[in-house]
Amino acid sequence: MNASFYTAARGAMTQQDRMNVISNNLANVNTIGFKAKNAVFSDLMHCVMHGQENVTHGTGVKLERTTTDFTSGGMTAAAEGGYNYYIDGDGFFMLKDQITGEISYTRAGNFSLSVKGDEINLINDNRKQVLDENKNPIQLKDGKLSAKPGIFSFQNTEDMQAAGFSEYTPIAKNGQPQLAEGVRLVENYLELSNVDLAQEMSNMIITSRAYSYALKMVQTSDEVQQTINGLR
Repeated sequence: MNASFYTAARGAMTQQDRMNVISNNLANVNTIGFKAKNAVFSDLMHCVMHGQENVTHGTGVKLERTTTDFTSGGMTAAAEGGYNYYIDGDGFFMLKDQITGEISYTRAGNFSLSVKGDEINLINDNRKQVLDENKNPIQLKDGKLSAKPGIFSFQNTEDMQAAGFSEYTPIAKNGQPQLAEGVRLVENYLELSNVDLAQEMSNMIITSRAYSYALKMVQTSDEVQQTINGLR
């Protein structure tokens, strides 16, 4: 009886975790360059039933990790007068933190200008410098940008770490950044979020029902336990 109670409780918590992922996707359906997240689950320990050979029962699932869908979002025209770019193909813009010097990557090309001392830098919404293909900060000089944003790619994008503001940092298995080949930089356009609103709404309904069923199982297990205790 305890097994059914705790399995159901674990299931409810897991569905809540999945709902959090879905909610984050829905909240960013209109965020430039946002990439949808997917919840990945794994089975918990299976136990052998007492007195029954080759019969096991599970003890629930847990959220193992979230993955990022790096497929390209749609293209939309940007407002005139800004510094906006769209990557037509696979790749990322390279960003540099002005304080720590840390490097991150993004598909969101909605940039602006920022004055720092005697320099005017091209930055993103998180105030990080945009780098060119030589990994140098892009600056405004004599009314023109010193270079165009560089586009960099990796051997693979699996398990790249989300860093907020639609930015990502690579891990060892992603390899070193290389200048992307066969990719076109399109000015005055931006990449939309790749969140599929209809799919996320469907996932939300399924998750909500699964959460309700898990709570019902918790309630039933508790009622059965109370009945057994009343018979003692």
